[in-house]
Amino acid sequence: MIVILKENPDRRQLEFLTGWLQKQQIGIHISEGAHQTVLGLVGDATRLDIDMLKQMEIVEDVKRVQEPFKKANRKFHPLDTVIQVGSARIGGGGVSIIAGPCSVESPEQIALVARGIKDAGADLLRGGAFKPRSSPYSFQGLRGEGIKMLVAAGREVGLPIVTEIMDLSNLDLFAEVDVIQVGARNMQNFELLKELGHSRKPILLKRGLANTYEELLMSAEYIMVSGNENILLCERGIRTFETYTRNTLDITAVPALQTLSHLPIVIDPSHAAGKASFVPALTMAAVAAGADALMIEVHNDPPHALSDGAQSLTIPAFAKLANQIRQLESTLVEEKN
Repeated sequence: MIVILKENPDRRQLEFLTGWLQKQQIGIHISEGAHQTVLGLVGDATRLDIDMLKQMEIVEDVKRVQEPFKKANRKFHPLDTVIQVGSARIGGGGVSIIAGPCSVESPEQIALVARGIKDAGADLLRGGAFKPRSSPYSFQGLRGEGIKMLVAAGREVGLPIVTEIMDLSNLDLFAEVDVIQVGARNMQNFELLKELGHSRKPILLKRGLANTYEELLMSAEYIMVSGNENILLCERGIRTFETYTRNTLDITAVPALQTLSHLPIVIDPSHAAGKASFVPALTMAAVAAGADALMIEVHNDPPHALSDGAQSLTIPAFAKLANQIRQLESTLVEEKN
């Protein structure tokens, strides 16, 4: 249920209303805009008398929310959520670029890529230390040592870092990680999500290979209910009957999720395509659709990468694409104004 207040509500009346709701064991999420304040009510609101609420002097309207996700719902939070990570501002306009290799392979490799993407204009550095692989014989990542290398490279060039967690037992290793990624395979690992809800670090939550928008938002809800509302929703391609590409990028996820939720939307064209030559086209489509951020895989030597080299851009190719992103972004802003 949401309670929409009249413009400039009386503070004493607002305090009375929120106090009464809390006595009814109702949680309250307050969203204050320039001209409107919305109270999102969380809990068993079926016992509340809507007509009585509507009669209150400061109340403009009361509506029941049918969707099962509440805190992630745009009806509860009409304004876009903006997440600040270092100097990067994700959400609310503009496009942030997250870039780096699929796997951290050595101090020299991650440092070289970090310098390259920084010079090209990336806002955050990504790199995998724990690698969920389909085959047990594939490279599984450098684990804790990989995180140390990633942290060192990020600090050297002044970029916040993003890396994936796979198990709660490794959470202590992520103390210096700026954004914790939850991969597609763990999107519905609810115990992990609940624990990450106790963190204040931004969580980049990837959509599962066969999950709906609602299921993605319900996973975000698990994190938010536990106290952490710094969520980035990531569309990384879903599994369809098409086998020519690694996955199928659901570009509709951008406007759909922006309608349903206030959380920032990240597009990962690399995992969607599985082929580096397709990444620029999918990237530009994501920018045009209104994505808040992009996550692009970049490697200094893709043919010899220990994982996902086929979908990784070289550093020069990434620099060219980053320039195209900024040009399109500027054009879209001019047309909007």
